Amino acid sequence: MLSTTPRPKSQFLTINPRLNRMPRRINLWLASLLLCAAVHAGKPNVVLILTDDQGWADIGYNNPEKVYTPNLDRLAAGGARFENHYVMPQCTPTRVAAFTGRYPGRHGRAPLQATNSRCFPVGTPTLATMLKSAGYKTHLMGKWHMGTKPEDGPNHHGFDYSYGTLAGGCGMYDHRYRKGEFYETWHRNQKIIPGFENGTHATDLIARDAVRVIRQKHEQPFFIMLTFHAPHTPLDERGKFVDRPTQLDPTDPKRWLNENEIEWFNDPKGIIQREADPEKRLLLAAVHHVDHAIGQVVQALDETGQRKNTLVLFSSDNGPQGSWGGKAYPDDLRLTDFNQPLPMRGKKVDVYEGGIHVPGLANWPGRIRAKSIKDQVHIIDWFPTLVALAGGSKPAELDGTDLSPVLFTEGSLKKRDLYWLWNQATNRWALRFGDWKVVRYGKQEPTQPADWQLFHLKDDPKEKKNVAAAHPETVGRLHALFLKQRAKDKK
Repeated sequence: MLSTTPRPKSQFLTINPRLNRMPRRINLWLASLLLCAAVHAGKPNVVLILTDDQGWADIGYNNPEKVYTPNLDRLAAGGARFENHYVMPQCTPTRVAAFTGRYPGRHGRAPLQATNSRCFPVGTPTLATMLKSAGYKTHLMGKWHMGTKPEDGPNHHGFDYSYGTLAGGCGMYDHRYRKGEFYETWHRNQKIIPGFENGTHATDLIARDAVRVIRQKHEQPFFIMLTFHAPHTPLDERGKFVDRPTQLDPTDPKRWLNENEIEWFNDPKGIIQREADPEKRLLLAAVHHVDHAIGQVVQALDETGQRKNTLVLFSSDNGPQGSWGGKAYPDDLRLTDFNQPLPMRGKKVDVYEGGIHVPGLANWPGRIRAKSIKDQVHIIDWFPTLVALAGGSKPAELDGTDLSPVLFTEGSLKKRDLYWLWNQATNRWALRFGDWKVVRYGKQEPTQPADWQLFHLKDDPKEKKNVAAAHPETVGRLHALFLKQRAKDKK
């Protein structure tokens, strides 16, 4: 196992230890940054972090004996941890929900599943356009996946700067998408970067660019939407062995080649090495890696004096992948049951809890106290919450609700229904109201109460017992709520 280095004075990982011995010119630079922070102290900086396919059990604070994520755990321990945090069941729908504050069906059929098609027209109110109009400088680093053609890219939807992939996943080291029209996707401001910055892990490139922006002189508050590809497949954690893909050791099929020399497989507590399944160990290494990258971003906020004026939001985009056939991306391994087991039913693309109930937190030192929020919240709520904080104008049509009562006071949220639709060969619908939830799988749309399964999540969190026959009145009430939500969708 790798030896560990002493933890730096800051609670988050340092990027460069030499910064602890700052010469006078850097101290002056830091003082100017502090002054700029004070100028726009009335509006917080916002760093919105999305990881990809990180299930409820693939994070330390939900699964401390199995998963090593010290930086996310510290953010959760020092802020508001959402116990009932919901997203959509796949990457594009969740991004659309977060970015527009509306259920993806409001924009038509395209964003109801992962897609390279245009998800909403230019001029649609977005987090970036709203915060830009409120005086923010806006940045996207990472995965876009809401319209892969350059004319549908992030700079047309409110971002001053963008970097990463226009498409969805990519090879972690060569940064290319699946072969075809969008194979070349690694860009800066919607222009493909020659050579695609081949040879450095995508997680490191994204974090490095965010740190670069944070360390700039800021005369206005900034919004960074930081959307990591990890731990989405392909899982590829080569460490310093960049000239060969991640692969099993031919002399020991339970070990990855050079595993003892790759830092992401070797945490100081030995948690990852205690996992016997090599595929689960590979997922844990990818999670450790992206957690370290998040720690670098928070460390940069600390070192530039901006941490106390920065709201950090974190979520995964959907439940865990589970198994993967491989060969979709460069150096893409076939993997089976590689996530940590969930204490709930379903996984990615399911509207059962395992596909939509994910880790989520909000951290803002001095403004959000350490607490656990049990109210049901959804990623559509981040839009109206940030509108309120930025002093912006709220668009007329939003599905989310402002989370300020539960974030900044000891209030609660008004009881409301939450709604899901995922559309592919087998359509999937769900609606939750209080502890009751209806679920429908099938090609035909639910038009009658009899079409639904009914679960009581407080008594049956694993959704094992369909009690629709015993509670027809409840099914009828939830079906009526579903019809109201469905009527708002663009068909």
